[in-house]
Amino acid sequence: MATLHLLSHSPFADSRLASCLHLVNADDALLLCGDAVYALKDGTAQRKALDLMPESIALFALDEDVAARGINSLPLRLQQIDYDGFVELCCHYDRTNSWL
Repeated sequence: MATLHLLSHSPFADSRLASCLHLVNADDALLLCGDAVYALKDGTAQRKALDLMPESIALFALDEDVAARGINSLPLRLQQIDYDGFVELCCHYDRTNSWL
């Protein structure tokens, strides 16, 4: 069963991103929203960890949150989505796991 993993907390505040990356499976997806999009900042350890994820793991970010935080250099594999796309992702995957 494929899972959509949702992260919304800053990757610099705790280890949720690292924990998520250890548990994500090949057919899963990761959606960054809120302060979690700071993991996309170029040159950070968090960005390097995202870049090293297997290509089979889909990577998404809410476009509104990326724009609000002024992040410009994005991974090529990243798919930016709006809120309608967020709802579609939740319906597409068998499970949704929010890393609260």
